[in-house]
Amino acid sequence: MKIAVIGGGPGGYVAALKAAMLGAEVTVIEKQRVGGTCLNVGCIPTKALLASSSMLMNIKEAKSFGINIDGDVTADFSSIMGRKEKVVSQLIAGIEFLFDKRGVQLINGFGKLVDKNTIEVTKEDGSIEMVNADKIILANGSAPVIPPMFPYDGNVVISSDEVLGLKELPESMLIVGGGVIGSEIGQFFRALGTEVTIVEMFDQLLPNEDKDVAKQLQRQFKKDKIKVITGVGVQTCEIVDGKAVATLQNGKQIISQYALVAVGRKPNLANSGVEELGIKTERGKIVVNENLETSVEGIYAIGDIINTPMLAHVASKEGMIAVENALGKSKTVSYAAVPRCVYTEPEVAGVGKTEKQLEAEGIEYKKGQFDFRALGKAQAIGHIQGFIKILADKDDKIVGAAIVGPHGTDLLTELSLAVELGLTVEQVGDVIHAHPSLSEGIMEALHDVHDQCVHAAPQTVKA
Repeated sequence: MKIAVIGGGPGGYVAALKAAMLGAEVTVIEKQRVGGTCLNVGCIPTKALLASSSMLMNIKEAKSFGINIDGDVTADFSSIMGRKEKVVSQLIAGIEFLFDKRGVQLINGFGKLVDKNTIEVTKEDGSIEMVNADKIILANGSAPVIPPMFPYDGNVVISSDEVLGLKELPESMLIVGGGVIGSEIGQFFRALGTEVTIVEMFDQLLPNEDKDVAKQLQRQFKKDKIKVITGVGVQTCEIVDGKAVATLQNGKQIISQYALVAVGRKPNLANSGVEELGIKTERGKIVVNENLETSVEGIYAIGDIINTPMLAHVASKEGMIAVENALGKSKTVSYAAVPRCVYTEPEVAGVGKTEKQLEAEGIEYKKGQFDFRALGKAQAIGHIQGFIKILADKDDKIVGAAIVGPHGTDLLTELSLAVELGLTVEQVGDVIHAHPSLSEGIMEALHDVHDQCVHAAPQTVKA
């Protein structure tokens, strides 16, 4: 069985490796470096930069831990960016190594569907190569959305692609969009000294999360001296004398060295051959059935080009499932427990339903919550901001959770497992959690669902 994959991102390269492991002859077509947005200009480089800014902040706070550091502590921006590139390059080399060991052929070029079994690959030198396959998996990925009012030039008005490749530390930056990308990048640059303003048209940062979650992050941004403007959008933007001049809908004007547009992403389907081949789409995304197969038999689609959460871990899961189905199985992806992670300080993580979703759907629920400041481990490490929140339905099943605080993205896995398996508050709450640990907060929040948390004051004080 010959399988061809268009796109070498976290969906495409995982699909290719899985297909090779299952005995298929595999070809991956990627126009740039393998790893896609996630590895090259997204998840990994952003986390590498945040690791540097976190180290800087830890050093600056060392005195409160009894550690005296003599001399000035400064950030070397070029070295930080160099370390980021080293991390990225090492991971890319790792994928290429696995391709080699698994016998996956990598062709660098732009892949376009010709028919259900043929892909035309245009290489950088203009030459054309035709790739034939029994089954095709589309993993084209996505690109930043730039609304027409922004004079995007890649130099002053930039996207997330360019911001991670800046050569010098900006003096000032306007970030349009207070979602995951805007929040992470904004906090990184502010930690290094850039004057940062975030404008979010919705009434809170992280619009998809509950207000109490967003409030914690906005409180930290205030301490960081990041200016956050919510509930208003950008009316116009121009480049004047080499600076970005943005006028908000309320008439306020913001002048900055850079304007980063981080309002979302769109499927990368231009000139892909999808339309010509008659593959069904809705609102710019490819329509697939429960097996991730498109309207054209034998062609599958995964990741950011279909109507599922635009997250690397979702694309990877879809890649593995699509391959198994292409090879004759009939598997589906469960989206009930997709982790949502923001790597700011404090970290923000969520899984399953939010309170506002439950309320909108008219679902009766109970809530348990526990603050990190009440945990011995949190006090010991000096990170006490935030909380753990558990949401359960009327049958006591855990249907959602949110964590704002230290290592929240790592702690979330226990609750993701609970949501996916349909476990109850009682079942997970009965598990002994290590002491002292941050995971104790999960146990305490679970106990709080039934007002049985021994480390919380009673909701009503006895006379």
